[in-house]
Amino acid sequence: MRSMVRENHVRVDELVYPIFVMEGENLCSPVDSMPGICQYSLDRLWEELDRVVEAGILSVLLFGIPAHKDEVGSGAYDDQGIVQQAIRYIKSEKKYQDLIVIADVCLCEYTSHGHCGLVKEGVVLNDETLPLLSKTAVSYARAGADVIAPSDMMDNRVRAIRESLDGHGFVQIPIMAYSAKFASAFYGPFRDAAHSAPGFGDRKTYQMDPANGREAMREVEEDLLEGADLIIAKPAMAYMDIIRGITEKFNVPVAAYNVSGEYSMVKAAAAKGWIDEKKIVMEIMTGLKRAGAKIIITYHALDVAKWIREGE
Repeated sequence: MRSMVRENHVRVDELVYPIFVMEGENLCSPVDSMPGICQYSLDRLWEELDRVVEAGILSVLLFGIPAHKDEVGSGAYDDQGIVQQAIRYIKSEKKYQDLIVIADVCLCEYTSHGHCGLVKEGVVLNDETLPLLSKTAVSYARAGADVIAPSDMMDNRVRAIRESLDGHGFVQIPIMAYSAKFASAFYGPFRDAAHSAPGFGDRKTYQMDPANGREAMREVEEDLLEGADLIIAKPAMAYMDIIRGITEKFNVPVAAYNVSGEYSMVKAAAAKGWIDEKKIVMEIMTGLKRAGAKIIITYHALDVAKWIREGE
């Protein structure tokens, strides 16, 4: 009876699984702060992709870890960059061709200073960064990405990317914008995984204050006017009110990004035997759906898909 009248259901086809791809050979490097998550070199990416396909998950979100970083993040928009190679590999293999490949667009993994944009004299340069983000988006689209997901939080980057994609003939490629992205303490383990911690200062000048909810609505509205097709709210658990606010105010699919710190806290408590991991994770997923999320980006995706298949 409870199942028959349940208002919200977590579905496998709404899950997105993030994957870290790194340069090198024969690498499967565990991320110590994210139990169960590894960084894969291209020649071993099939191991993770096979698990994704077997689980019935339809979408992956790619992050790249280059061997070389510089002041201008050139690895991000190099057509032979690690993410571009990974996209081409996925699209060339018949068993992976139906996967929706979402390419995260940001410079932080590729810059020597670790910030999401160009830096001059300790200041992040918003407008000067936009052409490089656009160049990265086009490079990913050219490689075969299905969705472009700018996470940098530079102002006007959605418009710049949309115009650049359209100008290069990629009018059909949607933009999934990290519009409500907060300057959160929950990102710590991700920065270990992506090698993207800022070399100085923090990202508070371009990521949002966690105390501001109305500002998030303004950011979403601006990105939609600039051409965003889908919206990401990040983090998820402490920001369910933001997810709810977006879904109530805008007729747009919202993705909740259940981020690394949220994942690692659950894993750590479960390892101690303090919580029931399966019940906790499924309650979190259900809460995100109840808040209004249409899509859930989560490092728990493989387990969630298995539990759904088993009937929870």
